[in-house]
Amino acid sequence: MRQDFSGVPKEKLSEMFPVKLEHHDPAWKDCYLAEADFLQSVFGDTIVRINHIGSTSVPGLIAKPTVDILLEICEDTDLSAVTERMRDDGYVVNTPQKDIIMYLKGYTPQGFSGQCVHIHVRYYDDWDELYFRDYLCAHPDIAEEYGRLKLALKEEYTYDRDGYTEAKSGFINRCTQLARTEFPGRYLPK
Repeated sequence: MRQDFSGVPKEKLSEMFPVKLEHHDPAWKDCYLAEADFLQSVFGDTIVRINHIGSTSVPGLIAKPTVDILLEICEDTDLSAVTERMRDDGYVVNTPQKDIIMYLKGYTPQGFSGQCVHIHVRYYDDWDELYFRDYLCAHPDIAEEYGRLKLALKEEYTYDRDGYTEAKSGFINRCTQLARTEFPGRYLPK
């Protein structure tokens, strides 16, 4: 079933989809692997690289129960055909600034339903999210600090997902810069 939230006011969306945090669930990795297989069947050889990113990719980290996937594609990918297929399979289409396109699953007019998935589609490049993930995985103490920050911010921003994300940005940017120093050029396109 196709979902479209383009006409829904932001305030209503905030009520329908509040910030929720959960303890780490190992099943998130299985969800990522299943989605990766599905995406391979849809995108085929236009995929350059695919990665599980975001807090659900960091063992032990408290997270919004949303599996984030960074899908890097060739520049000549026919996104119109792919997008039709994704919509037919129940994904909502979004076009945030940083992504070429984004596919969302788990959002219904009644609120969250099932496992939420965000597929960030971009061209092959040296993305900050990969470094941030690796830094948190390599430094469990920093991941724990990030978890505490998220819990504190959730109280203030339960119904403001954009505010919640923005309030974390200083911490994320600082860790990403440390990661780029620790892992120089790890994700540079080859």
